[in-house]
Amino acid sequence: MTKELFREDGYMKSCEAVVSHVLDNGFAADQTVFYPMGGGQPGDTGRCITGNETAIEIVDTIKHRESGLHLHLVADSTQLPVVGERVVLQIDWDRRHRLMRMHSCMHMLCVAVPQPVTGGAIRDGSGRLDFDIPTPPDKQAIEDKLNELIAADIPMNMSWISDEQMDQQLELVRTMSVQPPRGAGRVRLIEFVGADIQPCGGTHVASTGEIGPVRVQSIKKKGKQNRRITVEFV
Repeated sequence: MTKELFREDGYMKSCEAVVSHVLDNGFAADQTVFYPMGGGQPGDTGRCITGNETAIEIVDTIKHRESGLHLHLVADSTQLPVVGERVVLQIDWDRRHRLMRMHSCMHMLCVAVPQPVTGGAIRDGSGRLDFDIPTPPDKQAIEDKLNELIAADIPMNMSWISDEQMDQQLELVRTMSVQPPRGAGRVRLIEFVGADIQPCGGTHVASTGEIGPVRVQSIKKKGKQNRRITVEFV
């Protein structure tokens, strides 16, 4: 299993690691700062610096569910490091930071629209959540509330509870289609103090002010009661 350094510190931009597995299209290491695709958040991109200073571009990161290994995927025909080699893993920080900001914005969207969430996804520069709402919500009111929460610069805290405690507090789970990551014996809670608390495995900013101004791009009907709200950076 790959040690997930980003779970404790989403601001780590690089780390040293030892290559543990090599596949045709990528490799795994003993630890990583690369977030793997999941929970609606894309996998990190970046590069791997090998022992002889060769830079290998990492085009995506995924997690192998059974083994817990994080696979750093590379482009076709890329020469890979070898098992046992010491490398430096460097994420594309600018892209990661935009994803952190938008992921945190989606938590604020849950505050602005206090309704059941049926799905969601984040992209570089935008994000969307699907809500179970029978009538169309007020687009401008949601945008105003979002920017009010962002401007309040609400601090973010992380804490951990056991899988058993999580099972006893299922009301904390807002997104019905995405369950919190279990299996390691504990679940991470992301709290924007006084505003929102949810189990979440993604990366987040230290306070909402770091998100920056946003606008509601669209609200679309996606079923009888399903409304898709898409938000983007201004």
